[in-house]
Amino acid sequence: MNPSSPPEPPPSHVRAAFGARDAEPELIDGGPAWRCGDAAIRPAGKPAEATWVAKTLDALDVDNLRVARPLRSTDGRYVVGGWAATKYLSGQAEPRHDEVVEVAVKLHQATAGLTRPRFLDTRTDLFATADRCAWDEEKAELAPDLGGRLFELYAAHRTPVTAKPQVVHGDLFGNVLFAGDATPAIIDFTAYWRPGSYGAAVVAVDALAWGGADHGILGRWAHLEEWPQVVLRAVLFRLAVHALHPRSSVQSLTGLERAAARVVELL
Repeated sequence: MNPSSPPEPPPSHVRAAFGARDAEPELIDGGPAWRCGDAAIRPAGKPAEATWVAKTLDALDVDNLRVARPLRSTDGRYVVGGWAATKYLSGQAEPRHDEVVEVAVKLHQATAGLTRPRFLDTRTDLFATADRCAWDEEKAELAPDLGGRLFELYAAHRTPVTAKPQVVHGDLFGNVLFAGDATPAIIDFTAYWRPGSYGAAVVAVDALAWGGADHGILGRWAHLEEWPQVVLRAVLFRLAVHALHPRSSVQSLTGLERAAARVVELL
């Protein structure tokens, strides 16, 4: 599909399978999810991963956090025709950066006992590649002017991280929903196998780079386990993503450069 073309809504047989046959699809915040009545239906191109996410969200119980519970199809499946569904939760992303970091901390306390998902071993998308580059588990050709040069510069500051790995959500920034005084909500789960503080570190880096967060956000969460080195890995991850992404530009690197400079001050 042309990246500039509008996303296609879930077809009628998919809506019917998730109990929303007569609902008019409404794109949620530019996509990729569509609201169809009480359901939020999103593309699920990787069935094994989508099924894991559904089972995980179904079992998660986190204090003061709304979790989008998965919907099964009429025949019991989590994925139908490349689509998965959850119960629709109200809210939108807001620049409440410390609250999102707090969500990450609470969420990863709840996911600490999960077993490592098998699909992580076969994931080859650019985000998985960038993650392994950040943790020095893989080498990749990183475009120098789009983050590769900075990656090499900051990678020299890596020292071993001994914190125990666990399932973490690696993309919470912009994906935690707020609705007034209601508790925050998560609607999806992007899994990685890293120390529990890593999810919070990625949020902090993203908030600094693109969310307008104040520089003090790094210091306010410095009590988290192995914070300086884990935040460094988060910066390296985002630099690698930027250097690998086909739509990156020198201009879009600016915020990440600024965030990286702040992170290095912690080391």
